[in-house]
Amino acid sequence: MFSSSILLQILACALYNNWWPMLTALMYVLVPMPCLFFGGGTTQFLTSREVGGWVGAAKFLTGASSIGSIAIPIILRHAHLISTGAMFIEFVSFIIFVCTVLCFHHASLEDDW
Repeated sequence: MFSSSILLQILACALYNNWWPMLTALMYVLVPMPCLFFGGGTTQFLTSREVGGWVGAAKFLTGASSIGSIAIPIILRHAHLISTGAMFIEFVSFIIFVCTVLCFHHASLEDDW
């Protein structure tokens, strides 16, 4: 699923001969970083009610990078740097990426492996 998200990311750039939408790929790299650095490599802290300094920072950074993944194509479209089709392809790519993260989260919650 993640590879199809990256494929759509590249297609949004290649089909419209404009590589500005690749800025969203930077956000795809930044989204899991708070989980790796502050959450111990798991996503279980995202659903916990624990309010600590590092846990709160990790939740904020995860949310900010997720919103950035949606906002970058909108801002680029508003500035007329990308076309509407590329923006919608970016949104579909983001939806697939979110589904991948949710599947990983669900799989990491189960300890029956």
